[in-house]
Amino acid sequence: MLARKGLVPEEYVLRLVEDVSRPRYRARERKVRFVAKNGACNVAHTNIREQGRFLQDVFTTLVDLKWRHNLLIFTMSFLCSWLLFAMIWWLIAFAHGDLHRAGAGAGPGPVPCVTSLHSFTSAFLFSIEVQVTIGFGGRMITEECPAAITVLLAQNIVGLIINAIMLGCIFMKTSQAHRRAETLIFSKHAVIAPRNGRLCFMCRVGDLRKSMIISASIRLQLVRKSATAEGEVLPLDQIDVEMDNPVAGGSIFLVAPLIIAHVIGQGSPLYPLSAADLHRGDFEVIVILEGVVETTGITTQARTSYLAEEILWGRRFVPVVSQEDGSYSVDYSKFGNTVKVPMPEAEAEAEGELELGPGPRPPGHAARAVTFDIFPPGNSVRRKASGRRSDQTDPGEEEEEEVEVEGRRRP
Repeated sequence: MLARKGLVPEEYVLRLVEDVSRPRYRARERKVRFVAKNGACNVAHTNIREQGRFLQDVFTTLVDLKWRHNLLIFTMSFLCSWLLFAMIWWLIAFAHGDLHRAGAGAGPGPVPCVTSLHSFTSAFLFSIEVQVTIGFGGRMITEECPAAITVLLAQNIVGLIINAIMLGCIFMKTSQAHRRAETLIFSKHAVIAPRNGRLCFMCRVGDLRKSMIISASIRLQLVRKSATAEGEVLPLDQIDVEMDNPVAGGSIFLVAPLIIAHVIGQGSPLYPLSAADLHRGDFEVIVILEGVVETTGITTQARTSYLAEEILWGRRFVPVVSQEDGSYSVDYSKFGNTVKVPMPEAEAEAEGELELGPGPRPPGHAARAVTFDIFPPGNSVRRKASGRRSDQTDPGEEEEEEVEVEGRRRP
């Protein structure tokens, strides 16, 4: 009634009856990643029957555990060793008769194996003093019992082994390679745009630390679901993607952010890709950066991936390196920014048979054969495509050049 009188806008009035004439929109299903943006592999290992293989390499198993599990294991190791040797010291004192003489009162008698040891509590305290070499001075071993001397040596060796394993695990966990990879960053989106007359897939990588990554190299892989000629389904078909690197050996000098490029030629797995495929494509491009940490000498690896919807068509990265006061300055606030660039008119459909296939075209589809060069002279490849006109036009095509910041756009 308030809406009828104009007191409350109609869109703020609760509707008790659902309007069935309005179409329902279903949320778009999120695609499953093989490699997360932070480099973690999205693979769950289940139904492992041979669990004993993990105990054959105990040190690696301990390093791979979480911190709370390591602390619990080391604490229980010390407590168990202290209690075990405390029981042994108590049995030695009991067999030698030191406990009976301590209960009868102080007086002249034979020399005990361990002085001032008259109960299990005192034996436990003496065990801690022996293993951690505290030595308060109230209890000490004598030369009366050879068995006590043997137990003393054994407890010292066991304590050193536990300390060595604990210190080694702590050092390896604090200096793991993926810790250094936290400061190796990749652009949030990849782009496809012409570069030097060739159509290229590009992404940006950078290092936030001043200490360099020695012998750094980058590999690209495309992961997709495919099937063989015999009908075998490959859920994770990994295809190597060649990188356009002018440096021999594939190494890069990562002292400033670099743009990694892959030329989309006829032998490229991205060759039949078009702008429309980026919205419905089911593939993933994995970027792997490997190198040796300059300060520690440990090999590190950083990973990321780009889904088809995270690849921007017709955009390139903006420059981030400039000269200021006689030195080069890197502006990481523009690390993932992109700018729109003109693209060839046609898509990557060879005579309309790449996606539509041979046969009659659907109604409303105007096919026109267009040829364009995406490679420079000498390595020219002419690609025919069937350009499809849509009733919807991109509003950004008629505007001036716009810059896209990761997650938002600004004119």
